[in-house]
Amino acid sequence: MNHTRAVVAATMLATVWCVPAAMAQPVCVTQNFVVPPGANDKDKAAPFFIDTTGLDFSTQPPTRDPKSPHYVKKVELPDGTLPPAGAEGNFVIGPTHNPAPETVAKDGVPQGTTVAFDMSSKESIIYNPGLIRDDTPAGCGNGSIMRTQTAPGDKSNMIVTTSHPGTWTRPIAVYVPAAHVRGVEMPFIVLGDGGSTAYKDLSAILDNLIAEKRIPPIVAIQIGNGGQDAQGSQRGKEYDAVNGVYTQFVEREVLPLVEKNAGVKLTRNPDGRATLGLSSSGAAAFTMAWFHPELYRRVLAYSPTMVNQQWPYDPALRGGAWEYHSPWTGPAGPNLHVKNPGNAITPGEPAGAPLIPGAPAKPIRFWFAVGDQDLFYPNPVMADGMHDWVLAAELMAKVLADKGYHYQFVFARNSRHVDRPTVGQTLPHALEWLWKGYPIP
Repeated sequence: MNHTRAVVAATMLATVWCVPAAMAQPVCVTQNFVVPPGANDKDKAAPFFIDTTGLDFSTQPPTRDPKSPHYVKKVELPDGTLPPAGAEGNFVIGPTHNPAPETVAKDGVPQGTTVAFDMSSKESIIYNPGLIRDDTPAGCGNGSIMRTQTAPGDKSNMIVTTSHPGTWTRPIAVYVPAAHVRGVEMPFIVLGDGGSTAYKDLSAILDNLIAEKRIPPIVAIQIGNGGQDAQGSQRGKEYDAVNGVYTQFVEREVLPLVEKNAGVKLTRNPDGRATLGLSSSGAAAFTMAWFHPELYRRVLAYSPTMVNQQWPYDPALRGGAWEYHSPWTGPAGPNLHVKNPGNAITPGEPAGAPLIPGAPAKPIRFWFAVGDQDLFYPNPVMADGMHDWVLAAELMAKVLADKGYHYQFVFARNSRHVDRPTVGQTLPHALEWLWKGYPIP
């Protein structure tokens, strides 16, 4: 049964790739951040190639040069400034990241209210039962997948044997703007990884932007993830899967509870529906719009995980979210298909083009940011050529530009994975950019 609370108590955050700083024996496997052992970083024509051109390994993760020849061309802005309002394309900001003035509550600005409740997997159909991974040694975050192996001949296919059914309970927090009128349909934004410290200033930001008529009065729905992180976890199952399942979970199971518990009526107009995410939930934010543009068309993401994190392994999309922008990096080979009569199995055409280049442009508006010290092969067993977060973002910018999408890509200097100072500097700007073109009463 749902338990409604008067104030936000949602503080859960599944920290991405978290390993305790100090702990007793046995010693945990630490994050990698260098070229994994046994990786192919020499032969570009061979499978699973990892390109280290322009990476400075004196820092961990390595620092990337935004002017790398492998990256898209960008406009470098003076330190402390952001792109012009509404501008599209690729930009470099930093290295200083001071919080935007909109992150502070201001006297005289009407304040929205927040309603919070919990949801259990026992109330779900789509994600019931949940997924729990036993990490070993005990106390080592992601321990079992930091010590596992990949399938023979396929460095992109992680073998996970420690996951099993379990129960999750997730927090959901709903911001309702002061301008809300009961019974009137409201535009809204769905936030993955609800409860993250990256969202700590969200209410003040929304109050200020709405009061200044820079965005419409919107409902903001923070949805906690199902727990843990990466392959074999409930969070990974929800966010890193390149399909429409998570969208249906939100649509069919979460939003009705939001309308009931918060007393709001959410718009069915896809232009009034937005998504926001961090890391893997950033990839999920884009996936929600990609598979269901009839439901969502505005996407905002910090350090989106457009890399190969999908698990269970899908032979039809072997590179997971990497295949939004680029081909699978493994050895080429034909697909097999069954041809009647006789049900003979014969070679078919090679695997198709990556998703964005291979499909007509969709009505998606996308703002995303990455840091110059974002993640680089954090798991030492995944030497698959598809785990460089910065390169993935750069390739996304390229294919979006080639297809004529409306997007803004921000490359932040002196910035790490889902960098909190960068979020504080850019989130008000990003939200204003995201809602451009939507009518403001």
